[in-house]
Amino acid sequence: MDVAGKKAVVFGGTSGIGLATTRMLAEAGASVVVLSRDPSKAGPLPAGVDAKSCDVTDASAVEAVMDGLGPFDILVSAATGGSRAIGPFLEMDMEGYKASFDKLWGYANVVRYGAKHVRDGGSITLVSGAPARNCRPGQIALSSVGGAVEAMTRAVAREVAPRIRVNVVSPGTIDTPMVTLEGAERDALYAKMTDGNLIPRAGTADEVARGLMFVITNDFVSGTTVDVDGGWLLS
Repeated sequence: MDVAGKKAVVFGGTSGIGLATTRMLAEAGASVVVLSRDPSKAGPLPAGVDAKSCDVTDASAVEAVMDGLGPFDILVSAATGGSRAIGPFLEMDMEGYKASFDKLWGYANVVRYGAKHVRDGGSITLVSGAPARNCRPGQIALSSVGGAVEAMTRAVAREVAPRIRVNVVSPGTIDTPMVTLEGAERDALYAKMTDGNLIPRAGTADEVARGLMFVITNDFVSGTTVDVDGGWLLS
């Protein structure tokens, strides 16, 4: 797919990986609409990018915004959906574990109500995470949700083929605004999190966004997971 002249819709497109993807799509000539719960908190958006408000966990809101935006060629969701529980499963607050699945429900809403508006030959891309297939201590919620996202991607890809391609990109530890620490504390956290990786540093949002651009533009890729994780899976 040549994205120049195509229309893209990016949920979670105002920060982190979603914002990096938005910028790359716009630079490549796509017309981009970004959606988030609070667009006023968006990072600097490229000229011409339209920002709208939408909570991905609100199915009726997602359906309404999709109906208003369609048709389009590229659909991306990098929205986290809400809080994520961390810690040992046997000690975890189960409500926190359940709440972690808001990411899955948000993705399900985006795909369910967005697919019918994707033009033939279009692309849907989601974002999971390296714990889905290599869970480290305390990451069972992240692993469970990421695994569910990847399973849903493969299943939906079969259903909508060959009209639409559906893929997922799986990042490792990425330096994004989700971590609020600064300076030496931030550096120490990322050093600890990536110790043992084949590439022992945090990745950047741009590095992950290039993975999204790969699956968006490569017409021979569908139902797959692309890892951009610094070698997390082998650590």
